[in-house]
Amino acid sequence: MPDIQRKPKLSRHLWVIYSLSIILLAFLWYFEWVLGLIMTLFLAASFYYTILTEKTLLDETEAYISAISHRIKRVGEEALLEMPFGIILYNEDYKIDWANPYMNKFSEDDTLVGESLQVLSDNMIPLIKENKEEIWIEIEGFKFLTLIKKDERLIYFLDRTKQAEIENLYQSEQTVLAFIFLDNYEEITQNMDDTAKSQLNSEVTSVLNNWAHEYGLYLKRTSQERFLAVGTKQILEQLEKAKFDILDEVRELREQNNPVTLSIGIGTGEVDLPELGELAQSSLDLALGRGGDQVAIKQENGKVRFYGGKTNPMEKRTRVRARVISHALTELIKVSDNVIIMGHKSPDMDSVGSAIGVLNIAKTNNINGYIVLDSDDIDTGVYRLVDALKADNEIWQHFIEPSEADELMTNRSLLVIVDTHKPAMVADSGLLSNTDYKVVIDHHRRGEDFIDNPTLVYMEPYASSTAELVTELLEYQPKGMKLKMLEATALLAGIIVDTKSFTLRTGSRTFDAASYLRSKGADTVLVQQFMKEDLSLYVKRSKLIERAEVYRDAVAISKAETGLTYGPVLIAQAADTLLTMTGIDASFVISEREDGRVGISARSLGNVNVQLIMEKMGGGGHLTNAATQIEETTIEDAATLLKEILDEYFEGRET
Repeated sequence: MPDIQRKPKLSRHLWVIYSLSIILLAFLWYFEWVLGLIMTLFLAASFYYTILTEKTLLDETEAYISAISHRIKRVGEEALLEMPFGIILYNEDYKIDWANPYMNKFSEDDTLVGESLQVLSDNMIPLIKENKEEIWIEIEGFKFLTLIKKDERLIYFLDRTKQAEIENLYQSEQTVLAFIFLDNYEEITQNMDDTAKSQLNSEVTSVLNNWAHEYGLYLKRTSQERFLAVGTKQILEQLEKAKFDILDEVRELREQNNPVTLSIGIGTGEVDLPELGELAQSSLDLALGRGGDQVAIKQENGKVRFYGGKTNPMEKRTRVRARVISHALTELIKVSDNVIIMGHKSPDMDSVGSAIGVLNIAKTNNINGYIVLDSDDIDTGVYRLVDALKADNEIWQHFIEPSEADELMTNRSLLVIVDTHKPAMVADSGLLSNTDYKVVIDHHRRGEDFIDNPTLVYMEPYASSTAELVTELLEYQPKGMKLKMLEATALLAGIIVDTKSFTLRTGSRTFDAASYLRSKGADTVLVQQFMKEDLSLYVKRSKLIERAEVYRDAVAISKAETGLTYGPVLIAQAADTLLTMTGIDASFVISEREDGRVGISARSLGNVNVQLIMEKMGGGGHLTNAATQIEETTIEDAATLLKEILDEYFEGRET
């Protein structure tokens, strides 16, 4: 504080008192001068004492203010130079004009002055230009919350390293629940004696206990085929790095044709334990719905990650389930106003054939049924079948456009979705919200997106096709309505196309279904007529095959010429053809589509799970048959991304 001499000043009320006293003294001097003299001396002494007291008080106040001012100045200097947070002033060129000693510790030259802000963080300058007021950065292992005052070109650096460590610890210690299920335990053990069954149980339990001990999981067997595991998010991260190798360990316990496989459903997130359990059960249902032998991890936001699923699912559905589903579907049909049947966009033989089969079930139960078919979305693969259906008025009268379906639907209509379970894939997604009664019949592995609140779900990834599933349902229907030759042929065509003439995904039940359809008059010659193609399409497909390259020794990748568009059926056929080549285990055909997107069709013999690969590119499908469509990309970019995912897939499988 400046050294200023101050004179003591009397307060206003004291001046008033002294003024009145002087007036009173004047009267005393006039009437009684002796008393006036005494009072004058007394008033002078009082005035002197008052002035002295005021001066002492003023001196003490000035000393106190001076001391406080000095302390505040010193504290301010220490806060600026010695407090444990950073301060930086920068100029218009984003170079550092001044930094306090705390920040200078992060410089090799003991000072940051003259350096660019970029030496602290590469993204700091761009974020400042975006008018960000707070930025998280890391400097030499320290994590800082930076507060930016752009007008003053001032930045505060607040050390939040301990806070980040606590947050990381909190995240890593979050509880994770897992339900473990032996997919085919019942099938494997049904013909075993007690000794063999006990030995299998001991082997499985031992492998799982060793796995749990290695990673620090709590594991409890809750039944012969179910386990409960409790761990943390940190343990889950370690399991994901190991690609859940426990799936391979359990599968290798039995090298016979029917190995033991696991499905694991995991729930994770910042939720309470009951909801965590629901997430784990939902994940397990999803893993089983996709064919088992895999892990599904579901987060609280609904996102799902998958591991495993690299083996071909074995046929293990029972005729009991088919009969139960058939009877349940019959009951739903009987109480409905009508039945609306809908497949996926750009329908194929399986979609149309299975829809015709469900139509027959509706007619058998004396309920009006209709098949939704967009006349503008008929691909070359089914137009011959559609032409044959048009010639049969008894069947064709049940085919309607999506707009007609909207008019026919009531709140008691039964909507049956065949050959897909994804809302975005159905022929008309608007119909999904028009009724509360929905049935899903599909043979694809279950994906993340699923039709909301279905009344009945019949999903069997072990089946060759949806047509096979519907054929089995037909076998348990009343015998009043006979299956027409064209209906049986359409169903058989769906099976033949999806199995590539009984070469892929074909089990004993597939042949049983085909035999049943043949007994109902299915014409194999007519199927071949439906599957014929034009010479021009054959030439286009040959050009795609000609452009194929072999990647990683056993994967064929064909990239269509830029500027030429191909339909999904044509590139799928090209992928099928590439799969027949010697040494090829999987094939991918990439082309531009008429809608501007880039389409990829993927096929495999079962050694490569193309579904997992396509899911990482936004698509889906089956282990041996999958596809995707990508927006705002090029063929070359799509091929580059595909190769990166293939590298990750093969490297993860080898470890």
